[in-house]
Amino acid sequence: MTIKRYSANSDNTITNAFKEDLNTRGTGSNMGASDVLEVFSISGQQQSGSSEASRVLLRFDTDLIAADRTAGSIPASGSVTFHLKMFNVEHKDTTPQNYKLLIQAVSQSWEEGNGLDMSNYTDLTYNNIGSNWIRRAGSTSWGSEGGDYHHYPDFTASFDTGVENLEVDVTELVEEWLGETKDNYGFGIRMSGSYESGSVSYYTKKFFGRSTEFFFKKPVLEARWDTSRKDDRGYFYASSSLAAGSDNINTIYLYNYIRGRLRNIPVIGAGAIYVDLYDSLGAGSAKKTLSINTPATGGYVSTGVYSASICIDTTASVVYDVWHNGSGTQYHTGTLSVLNLNSQEYSTDQRYVITINNMKKFYSNQETARFRLYTRPRGWSPTIYTKASSTPENVIVPSASYEIFRIVDNYKIIPFGTGSTIHTGLSYDMSGNYFDLDISMLEKDYSYGIRLAFYNDSFSNWQVQPYEFKFKVRKDEY
Repeated sequence: MTIKRYSANSDNTITNAFKEDLNTRGTGSNMGASDVLEVFSISGQQQSGSSEASRVLLRFDTDLIAADRTAGSIPASGSVTFHLKMFNVEHKDTTPQNYKLLIQAVSQSWEEGNGLDMSNYTDLTYNNIGSNWIRRAGSTSWGSEGGDYHHYPDFTASFDTGVENLEVDVTELVEEWLGETKDNYGFGIRMSGSYESGSVSYYTKKFFGRSTEFFFKKPVLEARWDTSRKDDRGYFYASSSLAAGSDNINTIYLYNYIRGRLRNIPVIGAGAIYVDLYDSLGAGSAKKTLSINTPATGGYVSTGVYSASICIDTTASVVYDVWHNGSGTQYHTGTLSVLNLNSQEYSTDQRYVITINNMKKFYSNQETARFRLYTRPRGWSPTIYTKASSTPENVIVPSASYEIFRIVDNYKIIPFGTGSTIHTGLSYDMSGNYFDLDISMLEKDYSYGIRLAFYNDSFSNWQVQPYEFKFKVRKDEY
């Protein structure tokens, strides 16, 4: 799982805009229960030089993120990025163009409130509940009208047409919250600099709030990381002068399953483990060590999982990997089929037949599912020397990515993540490519599709494969 989404637990719109009489400002109004959030600036509406603004307050429960990090569900700082995502609302009013929004950390606590009126600003902070332009919690005022904010770190989002969604990497701030170097009072979102205080109006930008009925339009804080695991046990190459040193390295894994569950090796724990490669399992001179870096020093990956990176210079077609503690205690012996770089044919026009061989029709919205690919070159057929019933080899694709979309309207729930962090990258092992998906991110009672893209080195691009795989999400049903 390389994506995890956290929903907002509080939001509100605060404003000092004039009411319909253009005399009284709506500074006491609360819109905490509205399903829409609004940002704008208006210049000169009441009189020359007058200004009005609307800002958004948005908060996420970082205690949940911290708990997930402690549990190992998301990586440590430096190995994960956090992205604030908000979604545009189409509306009948004018939409500003060519502007920037400023995102900052709110520096004092605030209350959401239960107001709804975003037009006439009639819902006030009754019974001292909620925040507004002047007050942050009931009768407690902000230090400065319009809210109090930290000036660093801050972030900007640019809008050209004005109807774009907001997506900003806010990792630096989230890590400050998680590290408790800054208290989490959420984000403040407003027109940036002169876009709010200048002589031009920017009216009006609307986002869906946390109470919207549209499941995938709610504001989210999305954690992204690359946990794709490249286990070369089924993709193991002998060293070749045709390849650079880094391309001659193979990474293999040991999975220590005890009674069906991954468990650390007691003596090793999270420490070092060692691997030797041999050309046979015989004794004495019949058993030759092959690994260039002998023994290879392996390391801890996660509970019960260890890996080691090894180079070999051999003409053998099969070698054996022996995992041990460096002092004579052996834990596992595996078998590796060795490929040769100089014997592989390659075509720039790589086309495949693909299926997901463990696909189910229905998934529960409470599970994390693993999808396994079966991939073979298109046009494969047995020769006269091969039985017609033979099964073609499951090809491993080193660089592959997935995308999730909703069937009914083709809405992309999780687009291909193929940028600097390939957060939708597929893993592989000796059985082929696979990926894990947290089904709880998907709305129940809808059907979804999976698309796949493979990276083509010859053209330096990702090529979307002509296949779609469909499934439906149900509540608490497997």
